[in-house]
Amino acid sequence: MTNSLTDENYQQQFQHKIKTLTKLMAEFNPPAVQAFTSPIKHYRMRAEFRIWHDGDHICHIMFDQLTRRRIEVTQFPIASQLINQAMIALLAAIKHNHPLRYKLFQVDYLSTLSQQLIITLLYHKQLDEAWELEARNLKDQLTAQGFNVQIIGRAKKHQINLDNDYIDEVLSVDGHNIIYRQVENSFTQPNARVNIQMLEWAIEATKNATGDLLELYCGNGNFSLALAKNFRQVLATEIAKPSVSAAQYNIQVNDIDNVKILRMSAEDFTEALKGEREFNRLKGIDLTSYECNTVLVDPPRAGLDDKTLTMIQKYPTIIYISCNPLTLKDNLAVLTETHDIVKLAMFDQFPYTEHMESGVVLAKKKN
Repeated sequence: MTNSLTDENYQQQFQHKIKTLTKLMAEFNPPAVQAFTSPIKHYRMRAEFRIWHDGDHICHIMFDQLTRRRIEVTQFPIASQLINQAMIALLAAIKHNHPLRYKLFQVDYLSTLSQQLIITLLYHKQLDEAWELEARNLKDQLTAQGFNVQIIGRAKKHQINLDNDYIDEVLSVDGHNIIYRQVENSFTQPNARVNIQMLEWAIEATKNATGDLLELYCGNGNFSLALAKNFRQVLATEIAKPSVSAAQYNIQVNDIDNVKILRMSAEDFTEALKGEREFNRLKGIDLTSYECNTVLVDPPRAGLDDKTLTMIQKYPTIIYISCNPLTLKDNLAVLTETHDIVKLAMFDQFPYTEHMESGVVLAKKKN
Protein backbone atom coordinates (compact mmCIF):
# COMPACT_ATOMS: atom_id res chain seq x y z
CA MET A 1 0.00 0.00 0.00
CA THR A 2 2.82 2.42 0.82
CA ASN A 3 4.06 2.39 -2.77
CA SER A 4 0.61 3.27 -4.13
CA LEU A 5 0.27 6.36 -1.94
CA THR A 6 1.94 8.76 -4.35
CA ASP A 7 0.82 12.14 -5.58
CA GLU A 8 0.55 10.84 -9.16
CA ASN A 9 -1.68 7.91 -8.17
CA TYR A 10 -3.76 10.16 -5.97
CA GLN A 11 -4.36 12.73 -8.70
CA GLN A 12 -5.41 10.01 -11.14
CA GLN A 13 -8.09 8.63 -8.82
CA PHE A 14 -9.15 12.14 -7.79
CA GLN A 15 -9.72 13.21 -11.39
CA HIS A 16 -11.60 9.97 -12.05
CA LYS A 17 -13.99 10.77 -9.20
CA ILE A 18 -14.64 14.26 -10.56
CA LYS A 19 -15.46 12.82 -13.99
CA THR A 20 -17.68 10.14 -12.45
CA LEU A 21 -19.67 12.64 -10.38
CA THR A 22 -19.95 15.04 -13.32
CA LYS A 23 -21.36 12.27 -15.50
CA LEU A 24 -23.78 11.08 -12.81
CA MET A 25 -25.21 14.56 -12.27
CA ALA A 26 -25.20 15.72 -15.92
CA GLU A 27 -28.95 15.31 -16.40
CA PHE A 28 -29.61 17.96 -13.73
CA ASN A 29 -27.47 20.57 -15.53
CA PRO A 30 -25.40 21.51 -12.47
CA PRO A 31 -22.46 23.94 -12.41
CA ALA A 32 -18.93 22.55 -12.58
CA VAL A 33 -17.86 20.38 -9.66
CA GLN A 34 -15.90 22.10 -6.90
CA ALA A 35 -13.44 19.41 -5.85
CA PHE A 36 -11.61 19.23 -2.54
CA THR A 37 -8.55 17.01 -2.13
CA SER A 38 -7.39 14.92 0.79
CA PRO A 39 -3.87 14.51 2.13
CA ILE A 40 -2.36 11.51 0.35
CA LYS A 41 -1.22 9.90 3.63
CA HIS A 42 -2.32 9.80 7.27
CA TYR A 43 -5.78 11.15 6.52
CA ARG A 44 -7.99 8.56 8.18
CA MET A 45 -8.77 9.22 11.84
CA ARG A 46 -10.11 5.78 12.68
CA ALA A 47 -9.16 2.21 11.83
CA GLU A 48 -10.20 -1.33 12.75
CA PHE A 49 -8.00 -4.41 12.65
CA ARG A 50 -8.45 -8.07 13.42
CA ILE A 51 -5.79 -9.54 15.70
CA TRP A 52 -3.92 -12.72 14.73
CA HIS A 53 -2.20 -14.96 17.27
CA ASP A 54 0.52 -17.43 16.25
CA GLY A 55 2.43 -18.72 19.25
CA ASP A 56 4.23 -15.76 20.79
CA HIS A 57 3.62 -13.69 17.67
CA ILE A 58 0.70 -11.26 17.67
CA CYS A 59 -0.15 -8.83 14.87
CA HIS A 60 -2.79 -6.66 13.27
CA ILE A 61 -4.31 -8.17 10.15
CA MET A 62 -6.75 -7.30 7.39
CA PHE A 63 -8.35 -9.55 4.78
CA ASP A 64 -8.11 -9.14 1.03
CA GLN A 65 -11.68 -8.40 -0.09
CA LEU A 66 -11.43 -10.63 -3.16
CA THR A 67 -9.35 -13.59 -2.01
CA ARG A 68 -9.99 -13.33 1.76
CA ARG A 69 -6.25 -13.83 2.16
CA ARG A 70 -4.91 -12.73 5.53
CA ILE A 71 -2.54 -9.75 5.35
CA GLU A 72 -0.34 -8.73 8.27
CA VAL A 73 -0.37 -4.96 8.83
CA THR A 74 2.75 -3.48 10.39
CA GLN A 75 2.18 0.02 9.01
CA PHE A 76 -1.06 1.59 7.84
CA PRO A 77 -0.14 4.82 6.03
CA ILE A 78 -3.71 5.89 5.30
CA ALA A 79 -4.37 6.13 9.05
CA SER A 80 -3.23 9.02 11.21
CA GLN A 81 0.33 9.03 12.44
CA LEU A 82 -1.06 8.71 15.98
CA ILE A 83 -2.79 5.43 15.09
CA ASN A 84 0.38 4.07 13.47
CA GLN A 85 2.40 4.91 16.58
CA ALA A 86 -0.25 3.36 18.85
CA MET A 87 -0.36 0.13 16.82
CA ILE A 88 3.30 -0.53 17.55
CA ALA A 89 3.12 0.51 21.20
CA LEU A 90 0.00 -1.55 21.91
CA LEU A 91 1.31 -4.85 20.53
CA ALA A 92 4.60 -4.44 22.37
CA ALA A 93 2.72 -3.83 25.63
CA ILE A 94 0.31 -6.78 25.40
CA LYS A 95 2.48 -9.40 23.67
CA HIS A 96 3.36 -11.15 26.94
CA ASN A 97 0.32 -10.02 28.95
CA HIS A 98 -2.06 -12.98 29.14
CA PRO A 99 -5.16 -11.19 30.57
CA LEU A 100 -5.03 -8.54 27.83
CA ARG A 101 -4.00 -10.82 24.97
CA TYR A 102 -6.12 -13.93 25.63
CA LYS A 103 -9.17 -14.13 23.32
CA LEU A 104 -8.46 -10.64 21.90
CA PHE A 105 -9.75 -10.69 18.32
CA GLN A 106 -10.04 -7.04 17.23
CA VAL A 107 -8.71 -3.57 18.02
CA ASP A 108 -10.43 -0.32 17.02
CA TYR A 109 -8.61 3.01 17.01
CA LEU A 110 -10.17 6.48 16.99
CA SER A 111 -7.82 9.47 16.84
CA THR A 112 -8.06 13.24 16.52
CA LEU A 113 -6.02 16.11 15.15
CA SER A 114 -5.85 17.27 18.78
CA GLN A 115 -3.76 14.13 19.48
CA GLN A 116 -6.32 12.30 21.60
CA LEU A 117 -6.91 8.58 21.12
CA ILE A 118 -9.34 5.80 21.99
CA ILE A 119 -8.20 2.19 21.80
CA THR A 120 -11.03 -0.34 22.01
CA LEU A 121 -10.09 -3.98 22.68
CA LEU A 122 -12.67 -6.57 21.60
CA TYR A 123 -12.75 -10.07 23.13
CA HIS A 124 -14.30 -13.49 22.80
CA LYS A 125 -14.46 -13.75 26.60
CA GLN A 126 -15.96 -11.95 29.57
CA LEU A 127 -13.88 -9.20 31.10
CA ASP A 128 -13.02 -9.50 34.79
CA GLU A 129 -11.10 -7.66 37.50
CA ALA A 130 -7.80 -9.14 36.34
CA TRP A 131 -8.40 -7.72 32.86
CA GLU A 132 -9.35 -4.30 34.24
CA LEU A 133 -6.23 -4.17 36.44
CA GLU A 134 -3.97 -4.97 33.49
CA ALA A 135 -5.88 -2.54 31.25
CA ARG A 136 -5.22 0.25 33.74
CA ASN A 137 -1.55 -0.69 33.78
CA LEU A 138 -1.63 -0.58 29.97
CA LYS A 139 -3.12 2.90 30.03
CA ASP A 140 -0.45 4.08 32.49
CA GLN A 141 2.26 2.56 30.31
CA LEU A 142 0.95 4.24 27.13
CA THR A 143 0.48 7.54 28.95
CA ALA A 144 4.10 7.39 30.09
CA GLN A 145 5.05 7.03 26.41
CA GLY A 146 3.22 10.28 25.61
CA PHE A 147 -0.18 8.99 24.45
CA ASN A 148 -3.31 10.87 25.54
CA VAL A 149 -5.39 7.70 25.46
CA GLN A 150 -8.66 6.16 26.63
CA ILE A 151 -8.87 2.35 26.92
CA ILE A 152 -12.16 0.52 26.42
CA GLY A 153 -12.81 -3.20 26.64
CA ARG A 154 -15.71 -4.86 24.84
CA ALA A 155 -17.11 -8.35 25.05
CA LYS A 156 -20.52 -9.82 24.27
CA LYS A 157 -23.11 -7.66 26.11
CA HIS A 158 -20.33 -6.20 28.26
CA GLN A 159 -18.20 -3.08 28.16
CA ILE A 160 -15.65 -1.52 30.50
CA ASN A 161 -14.62 2.11 30.13
CA LEU A 162 -11.56 2.73 32.27
CA ASP A 163 -12.28 6.46 32.38
CA ASN A 164 -14.14 8.03 29.45
CA ASP A 165 -15.75 6.66 26.32
CA TYR A 166 -15.05 9.87 24.38
CA ILE A 167 -12.29 12.16 23.18
CA ASP A 168 -12.43 15.82 22.15
CA GLU A 169 -11.41 16.92 18.68
CA VAL A 170 -10.45 20.53 17.94
CA LEU A 171 -10.88 21.68 14.34
CA SER A 172 -9.74 25.03 12.99
CA VAL A 173 -12.68 26.06 10.80
CA ASP A 174 -12.81 29.39 8.98
CA GLY A 175 -10.32 30.91 11.39
CA HIS A 176 -11.99 29.65 14.57
CA ASN A 177 -11.35 26.57 16.72
CA ILE A 178 -14.41 24.36 17.30
CA ILE A 179 -14.41 21.57 19.90
CA TYR A 180 -16.21 18.37 18.90
CA ARG A 181 -16.73 15.61 21.45
CA GLN A 182 -16.47 12.23 19.72
CA VAL A 183 -17.98 9.18 21.41
CA GLU A 184 -16.57 5.71 20.89
CA ASN A 185 -18.60 3.52 18.53
CA SER A 186 -20.59 6.54 17.26
CA PHE A 187 -20.36 8.12 13.83
CA THR A 188 -17.65 10.70 13.24
CA GLN A 189 -16.25 12.06 9.99
CA PRO A 190 -13.35 9.74 9.07
CA ASN A 191 -11.17 12.33 7.33
CA ALA A 192 -10.75 15.34 9.61
CA ARG A 193 -8.93 17.60 7.15
CA VAL A 194 -11.50 17.02 4.42
CA ASN A 195 -14.24 17.55 7.00
CA ILE A 196 -12.79 21.02 7.64
CA GLN A 197 -13.08 21.75 3.92
CA MET A 198 -16.69 20.52 3.92
CA LEU A 199 -17.56 22.82 6.79
CA GLU A 200 -15.88 25.81 5.21
CA TRP A 201 -17.66 25.09 1.91
CA ALA A 202 -21.00 25.02 3.75
CA ILE A 203 -20.15 28.26 5.59
CA GLU A 204 -19.37 29.98 2.29
CA ALA A 205 -22.54 28.56 0.69
CA THR A 206 -24.72 30.03 3.46
CA LYS A 207 -22.81 33.29 3.96
CA ASN A 208 -25.75 35.46 2.86
CA ALA A 209 -28.50 33.22 4.24
CA THR A 210 -31.54 34.72 5.93
CA GLY A 211 -33.73 33.36 8.71
CA ASP A 212 -33.05 30.04 10.45
CA LEU A 213 -31.50 26.69 9.58
CA LEU A 214 -33.16 23.29 9.94
CA GLU A 215 -30.71 20.38 9.97
CA LEU A 216 -31.63 16.69 9.79
CA TYR A 217 -29.18 13.91 10.73
CA CYS A 218 -26.96 16.35 12.65
CA GLY A 219 -24.79 13.77 14.45
CA ASN A 220 -22.63 15.43 17.09
CA GLY A 221 -23.38 18.87 15.64
CA ASN A 222 -20.68 18.77 12.97
CA PHE A 223 -22.40 21.25 10.64
CA SER A 224 -24.72 22.83 13.23
CA LEU A 225 -21.90 24.38 15.22
CA ALA A 226 -19.92 25.62 12.23
CA LEU A 227 -22.97 27.17 10.51
CA ALA A 228 -24.55 28.74 13.60
CA LYS A 229 -22.87 32.09 12.93
CA ASN A 230 -24.66 32.39 9.57
CA PHE A 231 -28.19 31.98 10.98
CA ARG A 232 -30.47 33.53 13.57
CA GLN A 233 -31.28 30.10 15.00
CA VAL A 234 -30.44 26.47 14.20
CA LEU A 235 -32.88 23.64 14.87
CA ALA A 236 -31.27 20.23 14.41
CA THR A 237 -32.38 16.62 14.82
CA GLU A 238 -30.52 13.38 15.48
CA ILE A 239 -31.79 9.96 16.58
CA ALA A 240 -28.63 8.42 18.14
CA LYS A 241 -28.55 9.17 21.86
CA PRO A 242 -24.71 9.29 22.27
CA SER A 243 -24.45 11.73 19.35
CA VAL A 244 -27.19 13.95 20.82
CA SER A 245 -25.40 14.02 24.18
CA ALA A 246 -22.13 14.91 22.46
CA ALA A 247 -23.88 17.64 20.46
CA GLN A 248 -25.34 19.14 23.64
CA TYR A 249 -21.88 19.20 25.20
CA ASN A 250 -20.40 20.74 22.05
CA ILE A 251 -22.97 23.55 22.09
CA GLN A 252 -22.08 24.35 25.68
CA VAL A 253 -18.30 24.10 25.47
CA ASN A 254 -18.19 26.25 22.32
CA ASP A 255 -20.45 28.86 23.97
CA ILE A 256 -23.03 28.76 21.17
CA ASP A 257 -26.46 30.03 22.18
CA ASN A 258 -28.54 29.75 19.00
CA VAL A 259 -28.52 25.98 18.36
CA LYS A 260 -31.22 23.57 19.57
CA ILE A 261 -30.79 19.79 19.19
CA LEU A 262 -33.79 17.44 19.23
CA ARG A 263 -33.47 13.67 19.65
CA MET A 264 -35.77 12.66 16.81
CA SER A 265 -35.50 10.83 13.53
CA ALA A 266 -35.96 12.78 10.32
CA GLU A 267 -39.11 10.76 9.64
CA ASP A 268 -40.64 11.61 13.04
CA PHE A 269 -39.76 15.27 12.70
CA THR A 270 -41.40 15.36 9.30
CA GLU A 271 -44.60 13.94 10.81
CA ALA A 272 -44.44 16.50 13.64
CA LEU A 273 -44.09 19.39 11.21
CA LYS A 274 -47.09 18.17 9.24
CA GLY A 275 -49.14 17.79 12.42
CA GLU A 276 -49.63 14.06 11.86
CA ARG A 277 -48.32 13.11 15.33
CA GLU A 278 -47.49 14.74 18.64
CA PHE A 279 -44.19 14.03 20.38
CA ASN A 280 -43.30 14.54 24.05
CA ARG A 281 -39.81 15.58 22.97
CA LEU A 282 -41.31 18.65 21.33
CA LYS A 283 -43.18 19.85 24.42
CA GLY A 284 -42.16 23.40 25.23
CA ILE A 285 -40.72 23.95 21.76
CA ASP A 286 -42.62 26.33 19.50
CA LEU A 287 -41.82 25.20 15.99
CA THR A 288 -43.66 28.22 14.61
CA SER A 289 -41.01 30.50 16.17
CA TYR A 290 -38.49 29.22 13.62
CA GLU A 291 -38.34 30.81 10.20
CA CYS A 292 -36.25 28.22 8.41
CA ASN A 293 -35.37 29.31 4.91
CA THR A 294 -32.57 26.75 4.67
CA VAL A 295 -32.55 23.01 5.35
CA LEU A 296 -29.42 20.86 5.53
CA VAL A 297 -29.56 17.08 5.30
CA ASP A 298 -26.70 14.60 5.74
CA PRO A 299 -28.48 11.24 5.51
CA PRO A 300 -27.06 7.70 5.64
CA ARG A 301 -26.16 5.85 2.44
CA ALA A 302 -29.80 4.95 1.76
CA GLY A 303 -30.65 8.63 1.21
CA LEU A 304 -33.88 10.37 2.20
CA ASP A 305 -37.27 8.71 2.60
CA ASP A 306 -40.16 9.92 0.45
CA LYS A 307 -41.90 11.94 3.19
CA THR A 308 -38.72 13.80 4.12
CA LEU A 309 -37.98 14.48 0.45
CA THR A 310 -41.41 16.05 0.03
CA MET A 311 -41.05 18.04 3.24
CA ILE A 312 -37.71 19.65 2.39
CA GLN A 313 -38.98 20.77 -1.02
CA LYS A 314 -40.87 23.51 0.82
CA TYR A 315 -37.64 25.28 1.80
CA PRO A 316 -36.11 27.97 -0.42
CA THR A 317 -32.57 26.56 -0.01
CA ILE A 318 -31.55 22.92 0.40
CA ILE A 319 -28.04 21.76 1.27
CA TYR A 320 -27.61 18.03 0.72
CA ILE A 321 -24.45 16.27 1.94
CA SER A 322 -24.22 12.74 0.57
CA CYS A 323 -21.94 9.74 1.09
CA ASN A 324 -23.62 7.86 -1.78
CA PRO A 325 -23.90 9.59 -5.17
CA LEU A 326 -26.33 6.95 -6.45
CA THR A 327 -28.99 7.61 -3.81
CA LEU A 328 -28.21 11.33 -4.11
CA LYS A 329 -29.02 11.08 -7.82
CA ASP A 330 -32.32 9.34 -7.05
CA ASN A 331 -33.24 12.03 -4.51
CA LEU A 332 -32.25 14.83 -6.88
CA ALA A 333 -34.66 13.47 -9.47
CA VAL A 334 -37.40 14.56 -7.06
CA LEU A 335 -35.78 17.70 -5.63
CA THR A 336 -34.99 19.20 -9.04
CA GLU A 337 -38.70 19.26 -9.83
CA THR A 338 -38.89 22.28 -7.51
CA HIS A 339 -35.25 23.38 -7.17
CA ASP A 340 -32.19 24.09 -9.32
CA ILE A 341 -28.68 22.97 -8.41
CA VAL A 342 -26.55 26.07 -7.83
CA LYS A 343 -23.49 24.39 -6.29
CA LEU A 344 -22.02 20.90 -6.65
CA ALA A 345 -18.97 19.74 -4.70
CA MET A 346 -16.94 16.57 -4.26
CA PHE A 347 -15.05 16.02 -1.01
CA ASP A 348 -12.50 13.22 -1.17
CA GLN A 349 -13.17 11.73 2.25
CA PHE A 350 -12.13 8.26 1.06
CA PRO A 351 -9.02 8.41 -1.17
CA TYR A 352 -8.02 5.36 -3.20
CA THR A 353 -11.57 3.95 -3.05
CA GLU A 354 -14.69 4.32 -5.19
CA HIS A 355 -16.53 6.11 -2.38
CA MET A 356 -17.41 9.75 -2.93
CA GLU A 357 -18.69 12.36 -0.51
CA SER A 358 -20.53 15.13 -2.27
CA GLY A 359 -22.42 18.32 -1.50
CA VAL A 360 -25.23 20.02 -3.38
CA VAL A 361 -26.87 23.40 -2.85
CA LEU A 362 -30.32 23.74 -4.40
CA ALA A 363 -32.36 26.94 -4.77
CA LYS A 364 -36.12 27.11 -5.27
CA LYS A 365 -37.12 27.58 -8.90
CA LYS A 366 -38.46 31.00 -9.76
CA ASN A 367 -42.01 30.95 -11.09
